[in-house]
Amino acid sequence: MRRAFTARLLDPLREYDLRHRAELIPTLEAFLDCDGSWTRCAARLHLHVNTLRYRIGRIEQLTGRELSRLEDKLDFFLALRMS
Repeated sequence: MRRAFTARLLDPLREYDLRHRAELIPTLEAFLDCDGSWTRCAARLHLHVNTLRYRIGRIEQLTGRELSRLEDKLDFFLALRMS
Protein backbone atom coordinates (compact mmCIF):
# COMPACT_ATOMS: atom_id res chain seq x y z
CA MET A 1 0.00 0.00 0.00
CA ARG A 2 2.83 2.41 0.85
CA ARG A 3 4.59 1.59 -2.40
CA ALA A 4 1.44 2.31 -4.42
CA PHE A 5 0.94 5.60 -2.57
CA THR A 6 4.48 6.82 -3.19
CA ALA A 7 4.49 5.57 -6.79
CA ARG A 8 1.26 7.39 -7.59
CA LEU A 9 2.66 10.68 -6.32
CA LEU A 10 6.34 10.50 -7.12
CA ASP A 11 6.72 8.30 -10.22
CA PRO A 12 5.51 11.00 -12.64
CA LEU A 13 8.12 13.36 -11.16
CA ARG A 14 10.90 10.76 -11.25
CA GLU A 15 10.14 9.93 -14.87
CA TYR A 16 10.08 13.61 -15.84
CA ASP A 17 13.37 14.18 -14.00
CA LEU A 18 14.99 11.28 -15.86
CA ARG A 19 13.85 12.56 -19.26
CA HIS A 20 14.49 16.27 -18.71
CA ARG A 21 16.95 16.51 -15.80
CA ALA A 22 14.52 18.98 -14.24
CA GLU A 23 15.27 18.21 -10.57
CA LEU A 24 11.60 18.24 -9.59
CA ILE A 25 12.05 15.83 -6.68
CA PRO A 26 14.82 17.89 -5.03
CA THR A 27 12.78 21.02 -5.69
CA LEU A 28 9.74 19.49 -4.00
CA GLU A 29 11.82 18.40 -1.01
CA ALA A 30 13.33 21.86 -0.62
CA PHE A 31 9.96 23.58 -1.02
CA LEU A 32 8.44 21.45 1.72
CA ASP A 33 11.51 21.88 3.96
CA CYS A 34 11.16 25.66 3.56
CA ASP A 35 7.49 25.49 4.60
CA GLY A 36 6.36 26.70 1.19
CA SER A 37 8.36 29.92 1.33
CA TRP A 38 9.13 30.89 -2.25
CA THR A 39 12.02 33.22 -1.39
CA ARG A 40 13.73 30.91 1.10
CA CYS A 41 13.38 27.93 -1.21
CA ALA A 42 14.67 29.83 -4.24
CA ALA A 43 17.66 31.04 -2.22
CA ARG A 44 18.34 27.55 -0.90
CA LEU A 45 18.29 26.08 -4.43
CA HIS A 46 20.17 29.07 -5.92
CA LEU A 47 17.30 29.70 -8.34
CA HIS A 48 15.34 32.72 -9.44
CA VAL A 49 11.91 32.65 -7.83
CA ASN A 50 10.29 32.45 -11.29
CA THR A 51 12.24 29.28 -12.03
CA LEU A 52 11.01 27.85 -8.75
CA ARG A 53 7.44 28.82 -9.61
CA TYR A 54 7.80 27.08 -12.97
CA ARG A 55 9.07 23.89 -11.32
CA ILE A 56 6.32 23.88 -8.70
CA GLY A 57 3.76 24.45 -11.44
CA ARG A 58 5.21 21.50 -13.35
CA ILE A 59 4.98 19.32 -10.23
CA GLU A 60 1.34 20.29 -9.84
CA GLN A 61 0.59 19.58 -13.51
CA LEU A 62 2.24 16.18 -13.48
CA THR A 63 0.58 15.03 -10.25
CA GLY A 64 -2.78 16.79 -10.32
CA ARG A 65 -2.04 18.12 -6.83
CA GLU A 66 -1.80 21.68 -5.53
CA LEU A 67 1.00 22.64 -3.20
CA SER A 68 -1.10 25.46 -1.83
CA ARG A 69 -3.35 22.84 -0.19
CA LEU A 70 -2.27 21.45 3.17
CA GLU A 71 -3.59 17.97 2.33
CA ASP A 72 -1.49 17.78 -0.82
CA LYS A 73 1.62 19.07 0.98
CA LEU A 74 1.15 16.43 3.62
CA ASP A 75 0.74 13.68 1.01
CA PHE A 76 3.95 14.75 -0.72
CA PHE A 77 5.79 14.99 2.59
CA LEU A 78 4.74 11.47 3.55
CA ALA A 79 5.52 10.05 0.10
CA LEU A 80 9.01 11.54 0.15
CA ARG A 81 9.70 10.20 3.64
CA MET A 82 8.44 6.72 2.78
CA SER A 83 10.41 6.42 -0.45
